[in-house]
Amino acid sequence: MKHIVLTTAMLAFALCLQAKDDVKIRRNQVGHYPKQEKVVVVEGANPAGKLRVTTPSGKTLKPKVTRKAVSPWSGKTRYIVDLSTLTETGTYQLTLGKEQCNLRVSERPFHDVATASLRLFYLIRSGVPIEMGGEFSRPTGHPDTKVLVHNSAASPERPAGTVINSPLGWYDAGDYNKYVVNSAFSIGIMFAAYEQNLDYFKQLSTRIPESNNQTPDVLDEVMFNLKWLFTMQDPFDGGVYHKLTTPNFEGFVMPTDCHQPRYVVAKSVTATLDFAAVMADAARLYEPFQQDYPGFSAQAAAVAERAYEWAKAHPRAFYHQERLKDPAVSTGTYGDGNASDEFFWAASALYRLTKKQQYLDDALQHQPKNFTAPSWGNVMSLGTFEWLSDQGRRMGNGDLREKLVSQLKSYCDGLVSGVAQSSFQSPFGNKPNDFGWGCLAEQCCCNAVALLYADRMLGTQQYQRYALENADYLLGRNATGYCFVTGFGDQSPMHPHHRISEADKVAAPFPGMLVGGPNPGQQDKNDLNGQTYPSNYPDESYADVMQSYASNEIAINWNASLVAMLCWLDAIL
Repeated sequence: MKHIVLTTAMLAFALCLQAKDDVKIRRNQVGHYPKQEKVVVVEGANPAGKLRVTTPSGKTLKPKVTRKAVSPWSGKTRYIVDLSTLTETGTYQLTLGKEQCNLRVSERPFHDVATASLRLFYLIRSGVPIEMGGEFSRPTGHPDTKVLVHNSAASPERPAGTVINSPLGWYDAGDYNKYVVNSAFSIGIMFAAYEQNLDYFKQLSTRIPESNNQTPDVLDEVMFNLKWLFTMQDPFDGGVYHKLTTPNFEGFVMPTDCHQPRYVVAKSVTATLDFAAVMADAARLYEPFQQDYPGFSAQAAAVAERAYEWAKAHPRAFYHQERLKDPAVSTGTYGDGNASDEFFWAASALYRLTKKQQYLDDALQHQPKNFTAPSWGNVMSLGTFEWLSDQGRRMGNGDLREKLVSQLKSYCDGLVSGVAQSSFQSPFGNKPNDFGWGCLAEQCCCNAVALLYADRMLGTQQYQRYALENADYLLGRNATGYCFVTGFGDQSPMHPHHRISEADKVAAPFPGMLVGGPNPGQQDKNDLNGQTYPSNYPDESYADVMQSYASNEIAINWNASLVAMLCWLDAIL
């Protein structure tokens, strides 16, 4: 059976490559807003006078080429065609020789893909049956009611081998483990987008079991993961276990077929501070929803402060997986040897919640020297976003807030400076270091979120077009021709590195998943069962094969970044 599945995946991959080689028009495959920029990129010969556009009402147009661009890596010539004058809603047909494709214009082109990107979190819930998943429904897997305390996490009150209860939460990525650092980041970036678009999220339904209560669906979904995070704090000292994991990754089987023991492993300062930050924010954000979650805010505030106390007492308690023995652990590390960014985020969130001087002092001590894109390994910007919220204006210390806004503006100005010369008319994708593990989230989506924040803070709309251009890139206007969100566009990933999608006997993967994207590092090139990457060029180094964990895996932090970008754009355009 396994051999048949792999052969089918390889065949589909080869067919996709063959079809894609003939495609010269690169465009957003999901849709455009009537009054916003619409750009397509044509690869190869100059399409002037040859590219035809048929409007929804049947008229034929011959658009002009705006400019030429040459790839700095492949040397391929591309032509930028601006179709922004097309404001009629409907489906346009683009024709270039034998190639035809559609360009869609609608009032809310991102609404379905934005909703699917958030609903994905329901589909990857752990420890409960998925009963509202349609063809993706499944029975309970990983109840996590009998999790062992690893010897690296042992304490007098909880010696090694102690059995604890740690259910619920989201599966982290293509694997079945649950990691505090990445869960907290995922919550943090979605909380940030939620706070900036409250009215939008109040109306957004993702068709989950909690959709009929009084709480916005995004907060209901996050609550499912917060309930698990609570169990990851040692109740005796306040420290937080780094992750809940099997010793080794499971095979590509369904959750019900997994049988390895599961452990909570070493407490870490980074996991504990990330936990403190999201619990402090949760204490604020769930306060209006006591009807659905009575007493939660007070509980979250208490555990947040206790976690921070532990982190202050253990500032060098970094996670060292290589030290774990009996059993050794080989799953995802989320290791980080610098906690200054986590201290800034947690201190800022706790100061915002409590107004206690100690948190302000710590935030000032760890404040950033410049803005950096948010990622699980550098959460400094999530601390910045605490100060840039509306409530942040009332946090005092206007000098810090003004400095952070200035840093953000400088960063965003740098992002957009090269768009006019770029190959795909976007801030993302113009430098070799734009590409790598998880680049579509950490570089493309997260930078779009930064651009949207800059507009909100400066009271302008000068950056939103660039955020939209990053979305266009991700949705198909790129060197590969893929729309990188599963289930959307004309050519999207069919074989992500995701255990359930591979094992569930459903041909399509879960919809709404963002894959990692082009990765010239190709750390998995020896694991592709004889397949090779179609290209070594940075922006084309992507393989839609299940084995490609370096370019085709999914992860909650990546999807959370996608949620933040797409929902924000859906809210304002």
